Amino acid sequence: MVYEKIREILSRELDIEIEKINHDTLIVEDLRADSLDIVELMMSLEDEFNIAVPDDGLQDLKTVDDVAEFIEGLL
Repeated sequence: MVYEKIREILSRELDIEIEKINHDTLIVEDLRADSLDIVELMMSLEDEFNIAVPDDGLQDLKTVDDVAEFIEGLL
């Protein structure tokens, strides 16, 4: 469920077809997310999952799976 929600958020935030986003998709390299996109993603994830992501929380996360695992660890 977390993975699917992250895919939906990335698709909406970055205006990318959801089918192009999978477990191994690289957020910066494949989806071309910039620093502003990352901040917006962090805020959307906080709202969606009712969590607080540390300021540097998503900094080292590369793939969609990395983000899903990180979020699941906060839930």
